[in-house]
Amino acid sequence: MILFPAIDLKDGHCVRLKLGDMEQATVYNPDPAAQAKTFEDQGFEWLHVVDLNGAFAGQSVNGAAVDAILKATTNPVQLGGGIRTLSHIESWLVRGLTRVILGTIAVRDPALVIEACKQFPGRVAVGIDAKGGKVAVEGWAEASELGVIELARKFEGAGVAAIIYTDIDRDGILTGINWASTLELADAVSIPVIASGGLASIRDVKRMLQPDARKLEGAISGRALYDGRIDPKEALALIKAARQKDNAQ
Repeated sequence: MILFPAIDLKDGHCVRLKLGDMEQATVYNPDPAAQAKTFEDQGFEWLHVVDLNGAFAGQSVNGAAVDAILKATTNPVQLGGGIRTLSHIESWLVRGLTRVILGTIAVRDPALVIEACKQFPGRVAVGIDAKGGKVAVEGWAEASELGVIELARKFEGAGVAAIIYTDIDRDGILTGINWASTLELADAVSIPVIASGGLASIRDVKRMLQPDARKLEGAISGRALYDGRIDPKEALALIKAARQKDNAQ
């Protein structure tokens, strides 16, 4: 079980959005690389990064900030936002990313995702962002007719490393993870699922460690960490204790 701290990039800054609205961005750190180092120093083991401008533009926009992050931390980094081609995927992996996250292209061209998994085994994740149960694309600006589970099942057996599932209706407003839909997705596919959107407090971390949620790979936390609603030391201690209990059994 992994708690992924999030760095969302907008205009080179570390921000958090409210309900995916680019006009409702709060800048938390003008230096994303320094924020990445802070998360590592706090004991986090992974880093989740999103190029928000890139998600809307359909190509990387905050590449310099991502490169700075990769230099600042030794933690593995996964990146989403505007990654739409095989050459783009390869270039990012060569630059030091551990995992790329494919979102819009997973809806538009599932065959490309499957091919990417063949070329880069274990290094491709799929981002499924849902609003009202339907998958959203183009930086959440457009809704598709695809259901979440319908899309996820397209990639069964393809070698997708993880599915990052975000409930847009909860993202950035600290109302708690949508556990019902997240666990329904995890039950429907064999691909590991990472919960995202709305993680609000240490209560959500404890919920993540309950037996029915242990099938998840983990959860992503953004605003709750930046606002101090989750104490990293307490959260990571809970996760460590759960791991030790599992190993002892």
